[in-house]
Amino acid sequence: MEKMSRVTTALGSNAISGRTMFCHLDAPANAISVCRDATQVVVAGRNIFKIYALEEEQFVEKLNLRVGRKPSLNFSCADVMWHQMEENLLATAATNGAVVTWNLGKPSRNKQDQLFTEHKRTVNKVCFHPTEVYMLLSGSQDGFMKCFDLRKKESVSTFSGQSESVRDVQFSMKDYFTFAASFENGNVQLWDIRRPDRYERMFTAHTGPVFCCDWHPDDRGWLATGGRDKMVKVWDMTTNRAKEIYCVQTIASVARVKWRPERKFHLATCSMMVDHNIYVWDIRRPFIPFATFEEHKDVTTGIVWRHQHDPHFLLSGSKDSTLYQHMFKDATRPVDKANPEGLCFGLLGDLAFAAKESLITSDANRKPYPGGDRRYPMFFFKKPDPTEQFAHVSSALSVFETDLDSHRMDWFVKTAQLYLLSGKPFAELCDHNAKVAQELKRPQVSTTWTMLRIMFSDPANLATPGPNHNLGKLGTLPLMNSFSLKELGSGMGAESRLERSKGESRQDNIHLEPGNSYISNNEENEETEGSEGHPEYMFGDAELDDDDLYSMEHDNQTEEQEYTLPQEAFQLRHEIVDNLSAPEHLQQDKADSPHVSGNEAEVTCLTPIESFSLISISQPLFSPHLPASFFCPIVREMLSYYAEQGDVQMAVSVLIVLGDRIRKEIDDLTQEHWYMSYIDLLQRFELWNVSNEVIKLSTCSAITCLNQTSTTLHINCSNCKRPMSNKGWICDRCHQCASVCAVCHHVVKGLFVWCQGCSHGGHLEHMMNWLKSSAHCPAGCGHLCEYT
Repeated sequence: MEKMSRVTTALGSNAISGRTMFCHLDAPANAISVCRDATQVVVAGRNIFKIYALEEEQFVEKLNLRVGRKPSLNFSCADVMWHQMEENLLATAATNGAVVTWNLGKPSRNKQDQLFTEHKRTVNKVCFHPTEVYMLLSGSQDGFMKCFDLRKKESVSTFSGQSESVRDVQFSMKDYFTFAASFENGNVQLWDIRRPDRYERMFTAHTGPVFCCDWHPDDRGWLATGGRDKMVKVWDMTTNRAKEIYCVQTIASVARVKWRPERKFHLATCSMMVDHNIYVWDIRRPFIPFATFEEHKDVTTGIVWRHQHDPHFLLSGSKDSTLYQHMFKDATRPVDKANPEGLCFGLLGDLAFAAKESLITSDANRKPYPGGDRRYPMFFFKKPDPTEQFAHVSSALSVFETDLDSHRMDWFVKTAQLYLLSGKPFAELCDHNAKVAQELKRPQVSTTWTMLRIMFSDPANLATPGPNHNLGKLGTLPLMNSFSLKELGSGMGAESRLERSKGESRQDNIHLEPGNSYISNNEENEETEGSEGHPEYMFGDAELDDDDLYSMEHDNQTEEQEYTLPQEAFQLRHEIVDNLSAPEHLQQDKADSPHVSGNEAEVTCLTPIESFSLISISQPLFSPHLPASFFCPIVREMLSYYAEQGDVQMAVSVLIVLGDRIRKEIDDLTQEHWYMSYIDLLQRFELWNVSNEVIKLSTCSAITCLNQTSTTLHINCSNCKRPMSNKGWICDRCHQCASVCAVCHHVVKGLFVWCQGCSHGGHLEHMMNWLKSSAHCPAGCGHLCEYT
């Protein structure tokens, strides 16, 4: 590496000088730490544990702490810290759950001092107290934090976060008794080391694991946290509730965060994966890094400022097996390469664009933006601040307005509230949603729901036969009559049937004579008249020879058996014979039938020898319904189309209603993206109930867990006020029922309601009914309770 410019910093009697430099390590590093006088750095990892001296031109290896032929797992380190009060004292967090201290003043080769094996799983973090020499804190994957007094052989306090694994623990720089702990469930807890039974404060910091935290070295109330949600947040802990005062958006999960010395608003971060760079952020400008170090070729695992009062040197270790000293002067400044332009969409769909005045061409028709517009009260002109280290650019703001009525989202809200996604049969869901879309004047969406019902409905459900519409009846074959277009709407509920005389036994291949056949007998008319069932026939063009039709085998058939048409019973179709004539008595019977219009121009004739007839039967020659899998590619393209058009509401709704019919056709990441987009929109419109329903109906694991994120249920006994175990409803300490209904005196295992005045309560329904007739407490305490 070429030699960079050298910087010298005066720190009291000591002077730190150096340049940007690096050295190759024997193995990837997991963590690094610097001694108090900033002259040595310790590097720890699974297969490395060494101390290097920081000289002006290079790193020099001073000591290898992995000794012995077969080093134990105690040397496999997940974290390391050098005590800032005692220069010979180190502590490491081992991957086997051990906490190990090392005394560099020992004359022997093995510098191991004490070994604590109280944790059951990997220890993620160790932290020395900033002013107490013998106090050490650890946080483990088992969810516990332990405080060790190095003068004793076991921990003096154990802190249970009642949560998932602890990812980081940090003593406060200004408050002697306080430390912060971050957890995988997104919570951050503040503890007092004198009270191991309960945390002082807890708040949800991130939507996902919180991997790191760091107290501000100068401002005692500021705590920075970084998580998997790619954010760094700064919290003000001096208020009654933790207040988020700054938020920095990064491009990857945040693994480490360290405040920059002597710079109040600067902090450094590195990523857990994907991104190899180290960023220094000015938290007042959360989207563009103040400086970037791009030397590492793999993920950076540890960062530390060389001296607690020197802002110019940063040390880092990486999985690429290198150790770097970065000089701040050599850092890349992204702001120098960024275009000084801004683009933002407003809540009402308007677009604001800011750019250098020199870049915007002069337009005679362009009017300057008025700052006092009623639609944009949030816009203001910022006055230059000479203390900020940002480039000051004089920009022009252009706003492109849209018609307020053209981009209203009322349809979105009403659709979300009226759509049915579950609880009814598939066909009814589709019909209901199609009707909702039609009423909201969205014909394309309505047609899509109708087509989905046709594609994926069960064929057996399309036409539900009535109780007497059984094709298995001996000799009963429905005919296709000649309906006019006007009669189709009202005539669908009736059928014209050709039924053989009851009680008459016929053999195979016997012909139907015109004299003893009629369209419908009186008994069947009485049964089917006024029936609301769907017609059994289908409109088709099946042309059959009568001889072939009645040569089917149907011996010994009972009314309960369904008739199936054998495939070999049909031959090739015959030509249609036009202008068929029918016998007069058949015409007369047909005209008298209540199911047939009396003024029909054509009459169906059925004779065995003289003519052929065009009929449609309830069982077609082939199944007209294609399998559902046939339509899946089309539906997948349709969902992608709606999503690309921005209508994720339609994409998610169809995804939920179709369920397993289409779910396997779309990859999980795409589904998760659609779900998250729709849920975000619902929450922006404060449609919390609809959002919760979508989360519950989702099958993506990343979505269904949203309702359980940062949810902790604490149950205390109502008698002794002690925490209850999860084993039952009886308190282990006082052996009393936790919650007894004041009305029925049974244990309440469902919804419990209680009076805020006397604290008595019970089942929600019981208390409601009691207070309807009496204002006094059912427990007999005399309090006047009120249910609102």
